[in-house]
Amino acid sequence: MLSEKDFIPKGYTHTANEGSFKWSAPSNIALVKYWGKKENQIPANPSISFTLNNCKTITTLDFQKKDNDTQFSFDLFFEGQPKESFRPKIEKFFQRIAAYLPFLSDYHFTIHTENTFPHSSGIASSASGMAALAMNLMSVERLLNPDMTDDYFYKKASFLARLGSGSACRSVKGSIVVWGEHEQTEHSADLFGVPLLDAVHPIFENYQDTILLVDKGEKQVSSTVGHNLMHGHPYATQRFAQAHHNLSKVKEALRNGNTELFINVVESEALTLHAMMMTSMPYFILMKPNTLQIINKIWEFRAATGIPVCFTLDAGANVHVLYPERDSVKILEFIKNELVAYCQNSQYLCDILGKGAVQY
Repeated sequence: MLSEKDFIPKGYTHTANEGSFKWSAPSNIALVKYWGKKENQIPANPSISFTLNNCKTITTLDFQKKDNDTQFSFDLFFEGQPKESFRPKIEKFFQRIAAYLPFLSDYHFTIHTENTFPHSSGIASSASGMAALAMNLMSVERLLNPDMTDDYFYKKASFLARLGSGSACRSVKGSIVVWGEHEQTEHSADLFGVPLLDAVHPIFENYQDTILLVDKGEKQVSSTVGHNLMHGHPYATQRFAQAHHNLSKVKEALRNGNTELFINVVESEALTLHAMMMTSMPYFILMKPNTLQIINKIWEFRAATGIPVCFTLDAGANVHVLYPERDSVKILEFIKNELVAYCQNSQYLCDILGKGAVQY
C-alpha cells in the first residue's frame, strides 16, 4: 500500500524548460456519500461513485522555467477570461501539494480552463477542475521522470486531486470508483480513488444520469463547512458505519444486477446526506420544494411502470436521475413531460458513465 511519503520524489532524472499539456476530467456523482473528513482531506467514511462522461472540465497548462524565484507563479483564465476569484483556491492547492511536486516553484504556469456544462449551472466543478489540473501537473512531472509507471501516475494524480477537492480523486479514473478504506474492497485507500475491479452486471453498463437543474444559484453552505459540521455530530458514528455497510450492498447490486437493491441504497444514501445537514449544528436545508416534487414524481412513475429509475442528490438542490440505457427513451419522455417543469429555466443535462480523465 502506497503511503504519503511514496509520493514525494527522490529527485528528477530529466529537465524541461517549457511545454504544454491539455487534459479533461469529468464530474462524478457519489452513490454512497462521503460526508465528513479528517485532516489533509482524508474521508471519514468510504464512498463509491459513477464517473460521468459529458460534464467535464478541459484544462490546458503551459509552463515556462523561471529564474531563482521560490514563489508560486501562475496566470489563470476561465473560458478565455482572467479569473482572479479562482486564484486563492489554486494558491492553497499549490501550497498543499508543493512537497509532492517540488518543481512547482521552478515554473510560471498559464492555466486555461473551461467547463462543458454551463457556468453556475449548479453542478460542482471543483472535482472535475482539480482533477484536470492534477493530470496536467503529473504530465509535467512525468517529463522530469520519464520512467514513472502508469499505475503510479494515475494514483498520484488522484492523490493530488484529493488535496484540491476531496471528491476530485474520484474523477481521475472510471467508470466506478471507490475512495476510502473499505475492508471488502481490494486496494481501497484513503489517499486516492481506485477503480472498482469487480465485474459489473451488463444492466449497469452505459448507465444514464440526467441532471435536473432545480437551482443554479450558489449553495448557502460550502461543502467544506458542511463536512466540518460532522465533527461532534450526534449521528456521525452511526453514519460512518452505515456508509461501510451500504458500500458493500451497492457493490453486491452492481455485481448481481439487482436494481431494486441499488435503488434502495442509492436513494437512502441521498436522503441520509441531507438528513446529516438538517441535524447538524448549525443546521441547514439545501433541498428546494421542487427537489421534493421531483422525488415524489419519480417514486410515482417507478411504482406505476416498474422501470428501475431512481434519484440521487449531491450537497445541493439538483436531482440526478439514474436509469439503465435500455429504458432511456421512456425515461427521457417522462422527464420532458413530468419533471422539466420543476427545473430552473427548464434546464437539464444528459450524461452517461464515463472512463475518467483524457489527454488531448
